[in-house]
Amino acid sequence: MISQGIFNIKNDLEFKSKALEVFKFQYFNNTVYQNFCNYLKKDPSNVKTIVDIPFLPIEFFKSKTIISNEAPVQATFTSSGTTGTNTSKHHVTDLKIYEKSYTTGFHHFYNSVEGLCILALLPSYLERQGSSLIYMVEDLIAKSNHKQSGFYLDDFITLKDRLEKLDSSGVKTLLIGVSFALLDFVEQYSFNLKNTIIMETGGMKGRRKELVREELHVLLKQGFGVSTIHSEYGMTELLSQAYSKGDGLFNTPPWMQILIRDTEDPLSYQSNGKTGGLNIIDLANINSCSFIATQDLGKRFEDGSFNIIGRFDHSDVRGCNLMVM
Repeated sequence: MISQGIFNIKNDLEFKSKALEVFKFQYFNNTVYQNFCNYLKKDPSNVKTIVDIPFLPIEFFKSKTIISNEAPVQATFTSSGTTGTNTSKHHVTDLKIYEKSYTTGFHHFYNSVEGLCILALLPSYLERQGSSLIYMVEDLIAKSNHKQSGFYLDDFITLKDRLEKLDSSGVKTLLIGVSFALLDFVEQYSFNLKNTIIMETGGMKGRRKELVREELHVLLKQGFGVSTIHSEYGMTELLSQAYSKGDGLFNTPPWMQILIRDTEDPLSYQSNGKTGGLNIIDLANINSCSFIATQDLGKRFEDGSFNIIGRFDHSDVRGCNLMVM
C-alpha cells in the first residue's frame, strides 16, 4: 500500500522519496488534482524534486471533492466559517491514518499521552459538528486514561479548582484551549502553575480583538504563571499537526514539511528566513491531497522550523489561486 512507511520516515532523503511517490499516486488517482497539475503542465514525467510538485490552493476544499481513492468516506471534517461563506470539507476515507498521525505526532513531541491529564477548553469547536480538532482531542483524552481528563465549556469555576488541585499534586497536565477562551479564563482567575502545559490552538476571529501571537502569549504567561506557552498548528484540510513549545516557533513531525512560496509568484520559493505563503506537505493526507498551498504567511528556518506571521488578504491571493474562481 502507498501509505506504508509514511510514519517511519527517518530523514529528509526518505521524506523526499516518499513525497514524490505520493505525488505520482495522487496525480493518477485524484481527478481534481490531476486537472490542476495539467493546467500547470506538471505531471510525473517532469516532477523530479519536491519543489517541482504543484500545491493545490486550499480553497479547492470549499468547492471540490478532494479524494484520491474510491473507498467510502468514513468522516467529513468541516471548517468553521462566518455566515454566508463556504466551509472547507475534508473527506476522510481512512480514519485510522488520521488517528495514527495525531497519536504518533503527539508522542514525537510530548511522549506518551497515557497518564497525562488533558483538560480541553474548546467551546467554539464543541458548538459545531465535524471538527477534526475535537475528534483528535476526544481520542487523546480517552487514550490518556486519566479519570479527570475532559472538556470544559463555560464552567470556569470547576476548571479552576481542578487545574489548581492537579498542578499542586504534581500531576502532569495539559490545558489545551482556543485562544479567546484561554484569555477569558485568565481574565477571571490567575495562577502560578508548575506542572501544567498551556497549549493554544489559535482562534480569535469574530470573538475578540485580534492579537499577534507575541501579545497573546504575554497575557497567557502572566495569567497562568508559566514561562512558555505551547501552540498547536493544524487545520481541517490536514491530518497532521505542527507544535510549538514556545516563542511561536513550530516544528513538524517527520512526515510533514513546510515550504515558503513567493507571494508574487506562487510557483517560486523563498529562501530560509524570508516571508511568504505556507505550502504544506502532509503525507498523512495520502487519500486526499498531500500538497496544499495555504493562506497563511510565515517564515521557514534552516532547521525546518517555521513561524506564522499572518494571513493573506483576499486581494493578495494571486496566481494559481485564480483556478478556484
